[in-house]
Amino acid sequence: MGEAVPIYLSIVAFFCTAGAIVLATLHIYRHLVNYTEPTYQRYIVRIIFMVPVYALMSFLSLVLPESSIYFNSIREVYEAWVIYNFLSLCLAWVGGPGAVVLSLSGRVLKPSWYLMTCCLPPLPLDGRFIRRCKQGCLQFVILKPILVAVTLVLYAKGKYKDGNFNPNQSYLYLTIIYTISYTMALYALALFYVACRDLLQPFNPVPKFIIIKSVVFLTYWQGVLVFLAAKSGFIKSADQAAEFQNFIICVEMLIAAVGHLYAFPYKEYAGANIGPSRGLTASLAHALKLNDFYHDTVHQFAPTYHDYVLYNHSEGDEGTRKYRSRTFVPTGPEMDAVRKQKHMLGNKLDDIQLSSLSSSNSSTPEDSRSAPDSANSDVMKSSLLVDTSTSLSVSYDMSLIDLDISSYPAKVPAVKENEPR
Repeated sequence: MGEAVPIYLSIVAFFCTAGAIVLATLHIYRHLVNYTEPTYQRYIVRIIFMVPVYALMSFLSLVLPESSIYFNSIREVYEAWVIYNFLSLCLAWVGGPGAVVLSLSGRVLKPSWYLMTCCLPPLPLDGRFIRRCKQGCLQFVILKPILVAVTLVLYAKGKYKDGNFNPNQSYLYLTIIYTISYTMALYALALFYVACRDLLQPFNPVPKFIIIKSVVFLTYWQGVLVFLAAKSGFIKSADQAAEFQNFIICVEMLIAAVGHLYAFPYKEYAGANIGPSRGLTASLAHALKLNDFYHDTVHQFAPTYHDYVLYNHSEGDEGTRKYRSRTFVPTGPEMDAVRKQKHMLGNKLDDIQLSSLSSSNSSTPEDSRSAPDSANSDVMKSSLLVDTSTSLSVSYDMSLIDLDISSYPAKVPAVKENEPR
């Protein structure tokens, strides 16, 4: 593919890669032996796995440049996986979509120039908003493997080469598609964070967002800029640009491994008496299972959005117990009407909230038990949130209400005057 990689670059990259893998593996091991909150730590373990995957694939691409496209493909697919798991972790922290809808009901996200919503009407923070955020991340997770498969096919036919912006090559067009999908995923993640910033505050989300966006977002644009530099002549060739990109990622992953130790500390879960302890193998198997991704994908892109699967967070030896129910999830201003007439619904909303927040007695920092309760009073601290619950001019959005009328007759007979009602 080009000239051999300088030996000093390979040596530095090797030690950085080895250090990053050792730190990340030790960090994952500590989470697995203190696997007291599977709902949270499943996503955390998957996120930390990003470091060894990125570091190893980049090092192999550096020393085996003729096969770099295959190693880079694995790295890029995992990049999409990290974005999805981070959003899922944030949703798990706040109790799930139902708890977010209950906490932010009747509020909207004001138009903002830095969120690129200045020309749009206020966005209601309802169930549909949460669904769109998850869809924005999931589309990238689904599209990325497809783009990787297309890339490999085109590479085999000689129609793809990294850094070749020639219109007759596919790199330019795949980069455009990838950039659009990638930007949508990060934009959805940013909107979710702004909307739920006060709900996430007890979990210290700022360093976590910084480390995720630095690794995922900056490494992508770093690669684009490096290849543009090769195109402009600042770097001799696209092959040298690829070598430089892989070397820089190896060094950056050592920094990211250290950052993960502070952003996702295992001590938050160490010694917590949440449920029965499980072995290392069982914990690892639970973290690597993809059943949650499958059900979430089917759920988020289904025609209806009210068939929830509620998991109990105190998973015992019998495994995860599921409670499937057709839930009533109103959106927007009608949530306040539901609260005012709560006696008409009994304790249905309470049951939904309690089911989704059953892990609130955890060892997470800053007393996460009070997070959902204090969210309603603290959520208005954000300058971008507006409470519209007192407004009567907005029509109700009843599209997410599940109403079963199968047991009702098609025609209701008239009431007879001489019969008691």
